[in-house]
Amino acid sequence: MSIKERWQNWSGSVAFTPGEIEKPRDEEQVRQVVLRAKKEGKQIRVVGAGHSSVPLVVSDHIVMSLERLKGLVNHFPATNQVAMLPGTDIKEAGELLIQKDLSMHNTGDVDLQFIGGAFATGTHGSGRKLQNLSGMITGCRLIDGQGEIHEIDGSDLHQLNAAKVSLGALGIITQFTLQTVPAEKVVRQEFWARVDACMESLDGLIAGNRMFDFYWYPRNDLVKLRICNPIDDKVERPAYAVPAKEDQKGFLYQILPQERSLKFEEMEYLLPFEAGPACFQEIRKRVKEKHRHYVGWRILYRTIAADEVYLSPSFSRDSVSISVLQNVDLEYQSYFDDIEPIFRAHGGRPHWGKKHSLTAEEIRGLYPRWDDFMQLRREFDPDGIFLNDYLKQILDT
Repeated sequence: MSIKERWQNWSGSVAFTPGEIEKPRDEEQVRQVVLRAKKEGKQIRVVGAGHSSVPLVVSDHIVMSLERLKGLVNHFPATNQVAMLPGTDIKEAGELLIQKDLSMHNTGDVDLQFIGGAFATGTHGSGRKLQNLSGMITGCRLIDGQGEIHEIDGSDLHQLNAAKVSLGALGIITQFTLQTVPAEKVVRQEFWARVDACMESLDGLIAGNRMFDFYWYPRNDLVKLRICNPIDDKVERPAYAVPAKEDQKGFLYQILPQERSLKFEEMEYLLPFEAGPACFQEIRKRVKEKHRHYVGWRILYRTIAADEVYLSPSFSRDSVSISVLQNVDLEYQSYFDDIEPIFRAHGGRPHWGKKHSLTAEEIRGLYPRWDDFMQLRREFDPDGIFLNDYLKQILDT
């Protein structure tokens, strides 16, 4: 049954009333909605927890929430793989996996996203050797624009590498097969340091920790180093740093995500790994010169391993991500507009779920397998059922 209600994202910056919202309980109900949309000439956009900052899901037609399709439905002990439904949020996934003594290989600062949305937009954590979250996907079940069900796995790497980060443009994924890792206790540590000391030691910090990132605080021009390692690893505190808080110990899903009560807007670009330090220093200089009087939000620096996923911002290159943020109640557009050319000058690719101004033609030049993805999109969804105005704009369909 369709339910008429208003939808908005986490920050409140994207809000609309769709023609209808569907909340299917199983795969067959999803398929029936797709068949009806095809018959009636309507579009479908799938919503998750709404943590994206761009109008990926805005539609006057059908919005589908997969919040009822959640849970772990199978476990393959010999390979540490699991089958999981797309409406499971990252926190729930961690709790379900720990019951099997398993874990995701990484996660981000926020754990409220549904895994379907996190995968589809290339959500990531930080770690020189750790891919974004979609790197877990070894297979999926996908309903295309004709209502046909596709079993996608490693036997067809073309389809799999398109489906892992798809923006919901290929179809509706109703189940994932995920490669997990054995669960282990980790320790998370945070330290204050001077910017120069951090940058001089950056290579060692990145190489010497399983997970490392840092926040730069514009107002005091200090950085907070954040590291996370297996609890038995012997990691010495940087001599130039002082503890920012007590060490946290536990499983990854328990201690890596942070509580986020303050709402913000965000722009994030992923750069070639080697370009990260120079890009950060240029942004730091610009913020200190022009924006520090009204921007107090920190800037986040992370690393992500390369992959072969067609629309992954880390496609074919180890990457650094740099995120700039601003309080949702304050003006942010002029700040983002001034910083974005710096990202672009260093070869950046925008995060699919964050603010950016790029057009389809500009984005296309950043992705060597762009045309391969678009060809498969046309094959899977010839009538454009899974598109909206925003996707048409950034995909040029």
